[in-house]
Amino acid sequence: MHAAIPAVLAELSPLDLSRWQFGLTTVYHFLFVPLTIGMVFLVAILQTAWVRTNDEKFLKLTKLFGKIFLINFAMGVVTGIVQEFQFGMNWSDYSRFVGDIFGAPLAMEGLLAFFFEATFIGLWIFGWDKLSKKLHLATIWMTALGVVLSAYFILAANAFMQNPVGFEINEAKNRAELVDIGAVLTNIVALNQFPHTLTASLMFAGAVMVSISAYHLKRKQSVAPMRTSLRFGLWSVIVGGIGTVVSGDGLGLAMVQTQPMKMAAAEALYNTAAPASFSIFTWGTPDGKSELFSVRIPNLLSFLSTHTLDGQVEGLNDLQSQYVAAYGPGDYMPVIWITYWAFRWMIGLGMVAMLIAAVGLFLTRKGNIEIPKWAWNIAIWSAPLPLLGISLGWMFTEMGRQPWLVFKLMKTSQGVSPGINGVDVLISLIVFTAIYGVLAVVEMKLLLAAAQHGIEETKIESESNSDKLAVAY
Repeated sequence: MHAAIPAVLAELSPLDLSRWQFGLTTVYHFLFVPLTIGMVFLVAILQTAWVRTNDEKFLKLTKLFGKIFLINFAMGVVTGIVQEFQFGMNWSDYSRFVGDIFGAPLAMEGLLAFFFEATFIGLWIFGWDKLSKKLHLATIWMTALGVVLSAYFILAANAFMQNPVGFEINEAKNRAELVDIGAVLTNIVALNQFPHTLTASLMFAGAVMVSISAYHLKRKQSVAPMRTSLRFGLWSVIVGGIGTVVSGDGLGLAMVQTQPMKMAAAEALYNTAAPASFSIFTWGTPDGKSELFSVRIPNLLSFLSTHTLDGQVEGLNDLQSQYVAAYGPGDYMPVIWITYWAFRWMIGLGMVAMLIAAVGLFLTRKGNIEIPKWAWNIAIWSAPLPLLGISLGWMFTEMGRQPWLVFKLMKTSQGVSPGINGVDVLISLIVFTAIYGVLAVVEMKLLLAAAQHGIEETKIESESNSDKLAVAY
């Protein structure tokens, strides 16, 4: 069979194509994750405001943004399942070697967190006229708890790849085995990734809320509730942005401690320095092995990496020599230009989103909505900025770990399934790309339709009537 395959197809690399396929499905899946995480909390807060004040505008906003949350959640579930299948299809050697540890938090996510949040989502969807207001409110907060648990377990699994802990090598079986689930769940990387992910997600959800609100306010539609959601969304971006900066500092310190090569690549720091300067712009050689020109801020990298102005930061060349001595011959540097620019664009896009939110709060102070058309347009189209920043952050996280699949334990080239060929992976890659393309169109149509439709008329049941219904059911 393979003899009939053209030579160009026969030479396709299963490793490279498997990496592209996993990268594609991961990036696409993660388009939905931050909006799900952030929006569930915004919806819960809006519904809490309605329960406390009985103000109809909060109910209307809860229904609108709750619909956005549900559409996004459904798409996230569908795309997330494909990822897990790939561990068995394309990365079976990885699954065999570390599946005992990596699979534990994923099993907790699937069997505990996901079913927890799915149950309460169902109660929230169908419980509007069957549960009392306070009991129904509890279901959305329980959903938020489930979403948070799900995020943490997944981040703990990823953190093991960045900083493997809680295991021992079984020489007889040639695999890593779990010995301390507590160490896995309290991995220093996971503990810092978690708040960073939550706050960044809050930024994106707030930006989406701002975009939808600005769309309707520009057209003078549902002015009172949309003005409330606009301000709420703007403050969410600011608060989430500040939280992202603070948590990012902690994550940076953890990265220096566990993956110094990644920090060196992020700053294009080729030689160990004390004090170390922060690179604003660096021009390197075509092979990425040395610096030709750079613009730097003195001492700033030392401060970010060690919280001192003269702390030592290890450079790429020195770390490469250390890794060769420890792990044998090979190139242990990640692709410098990807990690360097992904890190900067991540920070830059987040800062721009916060700046837009700050300007928006100033322009709409004291209830003012008579602002220039261009300002409304910026607010409407600025929603993707935090998402792009988050996506680039994950690109930096994963690409900065290369060539390791599990840092210092397993190289990416060692994890690919031995029984697959390039043609098989190429076919699945094309199929996944086509299917995900269709899903992307469906997702955007549903979200845009819900966003543009805006506020629906709602009827508030009295507390007594709601309680009667709750008792009846």
